[in-house]
Amino acid sequence: MNKNHFSLPRLSLRFVPIWRRNFLVWKKMAGSSILGHLADPVIYMLGLGYGLGGMLPEIGGMSYIAFLAAGTVCYSTMNSASFEALYSGFSRMHEQRTWDAILNTPITLDDIVFSEIAWAASKSLLSGMAVLAVIWLLGLSHSPLTLWLIPLSLLVGLCFASLGLIATAIAPGYDFFMYYFTLIITPMVLLCGVFFPVDQLPPFLHNVSSILPLTHAIDLARPLLNDAIPAHFVWHIAVLLGYTLVGFYVSLVLFRKRLSQ
Repeated sequence: MNKNHFSLPRLSLRFVPIWRRNFLVWKKMAGSSILGHLADPVIYMLGLGYGLGGMLPEIGGMSYIAFLAAGTVCYSTMNSASFEALYSGFSRMHEQRTWDAILNTPITLDDIVFSEIAWAASKSLLSGMAVLAVIWLLGLSHSPLTLWLIPLSLLVGLCFASLGLIATAIAPGYDFFMYYFTLIITPMVLLCGVFFPVDQLPPFLHNVSSILPLTHAIDLARPLLNDAIPAHFVWHIAVLLGYTLVGFYVSLVLFRKRLSQ
């Protein structure tokens, strides 16, 4: 691998026109896109929250549906960012050759990769806000602290967009993404406390859960929904930022290698 592939990112505001280009394309089908990302998490939240929640006692001082709602905000945001970074990002890079066209301008690959992360995070922010709106409409929380779920959704989107682009950079085709969702995303949903408290897990799985980014996101979201300031919130934010920066750098190195061949 060329030594230049490992150079640090050089960013500029030239990523903004790329973000705007993606926004203009998305705006043509915004309605169906928002509905698609909102329907799945809301169905889970309402179905499990009211159905299973009717048989469960309070968890951590909150109803089960409120407990589930906090995890759903993070789950929805993670899914939205991952789908955009993987399927749509791969289409722009490999199938549509949009990246090749952009690279014929003064814009660099560093700007393109960063714009993909920013765009995926922007879409995931909408997903998180849509679920938050459902939480408010259902009266699951009236705490003003829930407003912090909005910047948290953006941070979670940045994190999982960065990680998703690593898979995009090495993917030979769309089928490859099934491995990512089956081996990475699904285990995180089951291990990180979306549906049940993490402390119910065996010690080994509890330790695995503690290093996964979705756990840190939910550990921030759930207290906010319960009108409490999250414990160790600086640590949780630092972990999510760390995953974001590492994911961005690793994906950029892999894209440099792939597009130079």
